[in-house]
Amino acid sequence: MKVVNVVTKRILDLCKERGITPNKLGTISGVEPSTITSIFYGKSKNPGVVTLKALCDGLNITLYDFFNCPEFKEFLED
Repeated sequence: MKVVNVVTKRILDLCKERGITPNKLGTISGVEPSTITSIFYGKSKNPGVVTLKALCDGLNITLYDFFNCPEFKEFLED
């Protein structure tokens, strides 16, 4: 699995937990929907830290919280 796939899954899981769509997350975080789409469809192979930070701000979590999950732990162990 590639890191962009893990990032996408994490974003989707966090949106689901909060009952929002990825487009809604874009709106509340100030990230263009096209940027989120690029991440989800693999056009953005390396989502930037600034983008991830903005998404985290929209989710009211830290970058640490974003990466501190079983999916990233498994990814790092592979």
